[in-house]
Amino acid sequence: MGLFGTDGVRGRANEGDMTAEMALRLGAAAGRYFRREGTGLAAHRVVIGKDTRQSGYMLENALTAGLTSTGMNVLLLGPVPTPAVGLLARSMRADLGVMISASHNPADDNGIKFFGPDGFKLSDEAEEEIERMVADGVAPADAPNIGRAKRIDDGLGRYIEYAKTTVPPGMTLEGLKVVIDCANGAAYRAAPDVLSELGADVVTVGVNPNGRNINLDCGSTATGTCAEAVVSHGADVGISLDGDADRVMILDADGNVADGDQLMALFAARWASEGRLRGDTLVATVMSNLGLERFLGARGLHLHRTRVGDRYVVEAMRAHGFNLGGEQSGHIVMTDHATTGDGLIAGLQFLAEMVRTGKPAADLMHSFARVPQRLENVRYERGAAPLDRIEVKSAIADAEGRLDGNGRLLIRASGTEPLIRVMAESEDPALLNDVVETVAGAVRAAV
Repeated sequence: MGLFGTDGVRGRANEGDMTAEMALRLGAAAGRYFRREGTGLAAHRVVIGKDTRQSGYMLENALTAGLTSTGMNVLLLGPVPTPAVGLLARSMRADLGVMISASHNPADDNGIKFFGPDGFKLSDEAEEEIERMVADGVAPADAPNIGRAKRIDDGLGRYIEYAKTTVPPGMTLEGLKVVIDCANGAAYRAAPDVLSELGADVVTVGVNPNGRNINLDCGSTATGTCAEAVVSHGADVGISLDGDADRVMILDADGNVADGDQLMALFAARWASEGRLRGDTLVATVMSNLGLERFLGARGLHLHRTRVGDRYVVEAMRAHGFNLGGEQSGHIVMTDHATTGDGLIAGLQFLAEMVRTGKPAADLMHSFARVPQRLENVRYERGAAPLDRIEVKSAIADAEGRLDGNGRLLIRASGTEPLIRVMAESEDPALLNDVVETVAGAVRAAV
């Protein structure tokens, strides 16, 4: 069926696999997969969070119906950041957690992400089994064992209180003016409250969700709005989250942006100097800049690369005992604090470094010189397979030959959108641009 991508099930709302019917079937399959046989009804529970998309109401109700039909008791959190679902699934001893969100995608998309009872995203094997159960169907619970559903009011508050504990004890953010851009998404209440309660002077952007404006000209994928606010308000720093607040971009006082690679470099160097970086290793994906790898190597540290997707970063971290990882796109995973990428907590760690060092954001957010990198996205119709075309394979092979010894090329299909991503790095700008344009042109011609 191919339901699951790199981050759960995702697509355009009310089409394809993102319908109420499919959400009901997914809920029933996940409920049956995680239900612990031989325990009383009260022991079976699932927490469900969502972002601010209008379609979230539809999917929330459908998932609830599917889960309760297999005996799960559903606790509805309302709009909360994705990492809050991971946190609460574990702290509330739920069988699983569910987040309804399409993250950084436009408002017309939505998605469903599952977390296990340990608060971590599911493995490929677990997703494959749930997918099989969706296809085969599952037996509903007997009438006396149908689950219940209720809204809980303190889930967001629990997350807010926890987020504040990740800042060093006794540290205050007083004296810092911070712009927080919540992308009209899931953190529109949590993030400003956390920053304000820690003492910062807070300027808010993207905190008026209407169901249709999530990620619209704001957030980590459109940092211009945050940059304008930083400059116009004379702020010290900007924190720009995406729609479900699991990724972040940091902006300095002039509105310049630091991506996930620069943040990981800063944190890795700091943690290593304090003996906190386990295995002297940072985990990142194949998309991270070569400059990051060189920065770490010069300090005797290692970069462990994975396939694209924060879940694969986390899997590698857990498998090898590492505690810091992430993606260039702004997922920063600190397993000392969270089970998945947490944009707010990453932003807090950056602010803590500003306070600790007394340095402005601009001095902290450029740890290394980037090797010139270019990314081109080519959209295609769902179901097509442009990378299987002979002419595309030929263009890729030719580009790899030209870059041999002078850069690298990465071609992949997005796991969350119908896009082919063409990325190359080279210190020869002319070669870099020519390679990307040639390969992207071949893909466009194929689609």
